[in-house]
Amino acid sequence: MKISEETFDVLKNFSTINPSISIKQGNVIRTISEQKNILSQKVVSESFPQEFAVYDLNQFLGLVSLFKEPEFSFGEKEVSIIGGSAKSRYTFTDPSMVTSPPEKNIELIDPEVCFNMPYASLKSIINGANQLSLPEIVVRGENGKIFLVATNAKNTTTNEFSVEVGETNATFNMIFKTENLKFMSYDYQVKISSKGVAQFSSEENSLDYWVATEAGSEYHG
Repeated sequence: MKISEETFDVLKNFSTINPSISIKQGNVIRTISEQKNILSQKVVSESFPQEFAVYDLNQFLGLVSLFKEPEFSFGEKEVSIIGGSAKSRYTFTDPSMVTSPPEKNIELIDPEVCFNMPYASLKSIINGANQLSLPEIVVRGENGKIFLVATNAKNTTTNEFSVEVGETNATFNMIFKTENLKFMSYDYQVKISSKGVAQFSSEENSLDYWVATEAGSEYHG
């Protein structure tokens, strides 16, 4: 079978969440961070013929990059890769060696904060956080507006950079680690629950991320 570039882009992104992955039979790829504070799921165009696990996902992706238009033949314990005159045999790891996501996704019931987040806004706030070496991104509701704010939540005198993304009647500060918002380049519908979790969904691309909010997050209706 062939695996699309889009699916490899998904795997590259998921490798930033967890360096290992266990893929179930079918067309859904899921991962969870080792700290279990980030969960993600993507429906892909391929249907994998069996369950398999890769311990070093970046190593596997690097191997695949050596091939031009590779073909993959999945066995019980390994996958054979053939492309042109090159070929490789890559052995799967034991699934018990990988932190695997739960069977069910997180369902957010009556989330208090909802808005649309263009990828351009996310990219801008991530760049701002990196430029100013800021550890957190806060979804802040104040004065009728929703902002993405790059900040240091533990330092009231810190530098900040913000982007307006919506309107609200509530006041809130939902804190996320900057490193936990490494998403694929899509626009997202955002839902945040005061119970400590947010969902970032790209319905058009069948992609979801669930990310835990950090201590100190507050919501006032």
